[in-house]
Amino acid sequence: MKINKIIYLILASFLLVFTACDSIVDEQNLTDSTDVAGVELIATQSTPGGNKITLKMASPGITGYWDYNLGQALTNEVTVVYPIPGKSTFTYVGSLGSKFFTKTIDVQIDQLDTRLDQDYYDLVSENTAAGKTWVFDGTAGSGKLWWFMSPPGSPDGAMTAWWNAGDCCGPSDATGKMHFDLDKGANFNHYETQTATPTKGSFELDPVNKKLTIIGSKMLGYAAGNKDGVYTIVTLTADKMVLYLSNNEANATGWTFVFKPQ
Repeated sequence: MKINKIIYLILASFLLVFTACDSIVDEQNLTDSTDVAGVELIATQSTPGGNKITLKMASPGITGYWDYNLGQALTNEVTVVYPIPGKSTFTYVGSLGSKFFTKTIDVQIDQLDTRLDQDYYDLVSENTAAGKTWVFDGTAGSGKLWWFMSPPGSPDGAMTAWWNAGDCCGPSDATGKMHFDLDKGANFNHYETQTATPTKGSFELDPVNKKLTIIGSKMLGYAAGNKDGVYTIVTLTADKMVLYLSNNEANATGWTFVFKPQ
């Protein structure tokens, strides 16, 4: 009998120990501090219609970042000098607590009264609305390097010619032109010849990463271009522009384009 009592006491002790060791779980579910409609976005321009813009997400308890089209800012407030006139849409991407969201705000830019990166003026001229026309810096038989095959992989070899294609058999638009301007938008026109009807598109200039992207149209010398329209800027001054592709679709080599203002 004593043995049974001892066994019972031991079992009871184990039960007490295990009960005491059970963890207490405090389940906390993420809750939203507001809904998307309650997220307040504010855009403030330094002057009426000006291109220096402060973007602010003013609602408490929200975290996220701004996508201002030319880049991203991992903060609730950012000031940018925006280069494109007209109506632009800026996006805030954030978390309400339990879910992610995006919300946009439109800003009308009527004047570029805060100076841009110098690359914009070299590309489109100081008269940004009138813009600037570029042509190839050379013609067939001139011996100049203006449209040629170059080493792939890096712009470091952009001016090394593997084949001076332009000197013998240039592109169909060798005598054409292209025009850039910032008149109510980032406008780009490609002309197959000097008098041809233009193919209209737009452009994006990235001075930091040295990229020029042509959207909805063709770059001069497009026979050696890429469908994505993204070119590396090797040189961009007021009187010379050199662009490079590391792997053009036509030849799977590098290709270099050299332009001058008309």
